[in-house]
Amino acid sequence: MTATQTVHPVVSNEEWLQARRSLLEKEKVLTRLRDELSRDRRELPWVKVEKDYVFDGPEGRVTLSELFAGRTQLMIYHFMFGPEWAEGCPSCSMVADAIDGTLVHLAQRDTTLALVSRAPIGKIEAFRNRLGWKCRWVSSSQSSFNRDYHVSFTKEEMDRGSVFYNFGMNQFPSEEAPGMSVFYKDPAGAIFHTYSAYARGLEPLLGVYTLLDMTPKGRDEEQLSFTMAWVRHHDSYPETETARSAGTSCH
Repeated sequence: MTATQTVHPVVSNEEWLQARRSLLEKEKVLTRLRDELSRDRRELPWVKVEKDYVFDGPEGRVTLSELFAGRTQLMIYHFMFGPEWAEGCPSCSMVADAIDGTLVHLAQRDTTLALVSRAPIGKIEAFRNRLGWKCRWVSSSQSSFNRDYHVSFTKEEMDRGSVFYNFGMNQFPSEEAPGMSVFYKDPAGAIFHTYSAYARGLEPLLGVYTLLDMTPKGRDEEQLSFTMAWVRHHDSYPETETARSAGTSCH
């Protein structure tokens, strides 16, 4: 039995129900605040995108406009995968695991989602195929896109000890950072940047955390060297763990 289990009181069902109802009131407050925040997010002013960004895709060159795939809304996840890296970031890979299943549903709400990294397209395609993802993923290696949306940093910036990330000067341990940027295209074809989120602002993308937050042990990361130190590519967890979960699926 774990420490988490032994330190918690055990009560009657009636006492538990009373405590649960009290917590429910706090959850309802959070839900209402989240709805209000979502409205405020939609009311942010927009910035017109003046640059003609071009990316490398498996089919050749593709523009930012073409990434919309005929829809008016485009979400781009800035996936940490540098030009010299052998493989993509494990934490970003956990995000991609969650994203892949949402694509068909997003499309029903006039929204396209794509991944962008600075790694060359050959590396991106090999890694995407290895992990079995279907989402569109393009390379920004020949454009300033990552720099303009503040998710890639120069050696000089890293040497100074702080970079412009998450809307201010902050320390960051890598030359590549995660983020989400959202764009809208009007009927005339003009593109506008409407929203970006970074750092813990990306947590809503991590459905695994939402599930773990419902458990007695929670995220259970306090003793790790850094948050998410436990995360691996989904094909790289120990075989015993993989085998244990192989027979469990949702039907």
